[in-house]
Amino acid sequence: MKKTMIFTILALIMILMMVSFDISFSPNAPIPVPESVAPNALYVCPAASPAWEQYASILAKFRRPIVIGFFSVGILLCFIWAWSLYQNLLKDKFNRDSFKKPWGATKFFFWAIIIVIILMATPNHFRTVHLKNNPQNWVLCESNTPGAKVAPADMVIP
Repeated sequence: MKKTMIFTILALIMILMMVSFDISFSPNAPIPVPESVAPNALYVCPAASPAWEQYASILAKFRRPIVIGFFSVGILLCFIWAWSLYQNLLKDKFNRDSFKKPWGATKFFFWAIIIVIILMATPNHFRTVHLKNNPQNWVLCESNTPGAKVAPADMVIP
């Protein structure tokens, strides 16, 4: 096995272990919350809006046409694979070269889907919330995140 593959596997294992067991490199002191408010409190942090967020919001406007395009290309790819298989069955022998173009197209299609999904679903995509009477964007965060603020749960709009 190649060294980069071993490194990737070990890195993924470390990330999964750190996320699963809530291990962090630099823990901060949590924000103290009164006992009366604690069950109904959420922690929110101001959401930064880098260029990535702007690209994601632009792409989100075209989500339906993008899904329709990927679906169409997927169906076309199935027909390309079927045609290559049909040509091999027609000749009654397996010709490896006839599957090079469909395989290359499949890899390209797969990575195109992955890149578009990553661009459309930014890290803050699933954590973004809004507060009532506050136009600023917020993200849900932990009590020990720098810049975190306590917000009553009924004020948070998903």
